[in-house]
Amino acid sequence: MNKIKNILNKNNLSREDMKYIFKLEDKNQLQYLYDYAYQIKEKYVDKKVYFRGIVEFSNICEKDCYYCGIRKSNSNMDRYTMDEKEIIEAAQWAYENEYGSLVLQSGERTDNEYVEFVEELLKKIKSIGDGALGITLSLGEQSYDTYRRWYEAGAHRYLLRIETSSKRLYEKLHPSNHNFKSRFQCLQNLREIGYQVGTGVMIGLPYQKVGNMVDDVEFYRKFNIDMVGMGPYLKHMDTPLAKKVINFDEKKQLQLGLKIIALTRIVMKDINIAATTALQALNPVGRELGLKAGANVVMPNITDKKYREYYKLYENKPCIDEESKECRSCLKKRVESIGEKVGFNEWGDSPHYFKRISQKE
Repeated sequence: MNKIKNILNKNNLSREDMKYIFKLEDKNQLQYLYDYAYQIKEKYVDKKVYFRGIVEFSNICEKDCYYCGIRKSNSNMDRYTMDEKEIIEAAQWAYENEYGSLVLQSGERTDNEYVEFVEELLKKIKSIGDGALGITLSLGEQSYDTYRRWYEAGAHRYLLRIETSSKRLYEKLHPSNHNFKSRFQCLQNLREIGYQVGTGVMIGLPYQKVGNMVDDVEFYRKFNIDMVGMGPYLKHMDTPLAKKVINFDEKKQLQLGLKIIALTRIVMKDINIAATTALQALNPVGRELGLKAGANVVMPNITDKKYREYYKLYENKPCIDEESKECRSCLKKRVESIGEKVGFNEWGDSPHYFKRISQKE
C-alpha cells in the first residue's frame, strides 16, 4: 500500500509511476487509487454529475475504422438518418427535462448536404428556450470552415476522439486512407476556433502496450485538453479487429477503463470526464464505478428508441430498450445512490476551459 501512496503524493507523476498504476492488480491499492482520484474530483469539479442528452441521429459513415460497428464496409448494418423534426423533438425533450446540455453524434460525413443539415439544425436547437441548451458535437473530422460554421451556428463543445496517441497503433486500427496527422490537426483547428475541445482513447486494444496508455494520458496533459470521453475497447463481431481478439477479459477491460479515468483525473484535475456507456456494458454499475473513480459527466441516450439498435459501435450496448423518461429516472437514482447530485439545467462546462482561455488572454 505504501507504494501507491508514495506515488500519489508526488506533485507530478513520472512515466514509470503511470506504468505502475496501469499494471496494478491489488484490490486495496486500486481502491486507494480510485478514492484518491475521487477526492481530487470533489475538490476541483464538485460531487456533481452533468447529464448530456445524446442524440445518435445517423449511423451513415464515410470512415472504415477496423473497430467500429457502423464502419462503412459493414453490410450487415441497417442505415438510418433521423429527420430534422425528430432531432428537434429530442432536443425539446432534453430542455423540458432539465438536461441542460445536448450531444449530437453521428457517423462521419463531410458532404455539403450534411454540413448544411447540421448547421440549420444547430440554429433551430439554439432557439429552444432562448439558447438554454448547451450543445456538444461529436461528428468526426471536418474542414476548418465546417467547424467554424457549426460554432457560429451554436455549438460550443466538440468531442473528437483520437482513439490512440500512437501513430503505429492508429495505423493498425484504420485503413491506409485514414490520416493520423489530420485527426490531430482537427483538434488544433477546433481549439483555434474557440470550442471547448474534447478527445479520448480506447483502452485494452489489441496490439496496445502499457507505454501507449501512458502516452495517451500524457497527450491529454500536453494538449491541455478540456474534456475527455474514453473507455474500454469492446468488440463488434462485424469488424476486422474483433477477429484479432483472443481471450477477451471483461473484468480486465473494466479495470483498465477505471484506471485511466482515475489517472486522467489526477493528472488533469479540473477537466470534464465522461463515465461512458461502455463501462455499463461491462458491469451493470459500470457508470457508477466510473463516477467514483473521478468522472463527472454522463451521456444518457435520448435518441428515439426505434433507432437505437442500429447505432451499435460495439456489442451488448446497454439502454437500447429504455424510454428516455425511464433512463432519466434511472440515472438520477444511480447518481444519488453514490452520494452525488445531478446538475440539472446547467451546461456544466469544463472549469479547465475557462482557466485555459483566461491564461491565453
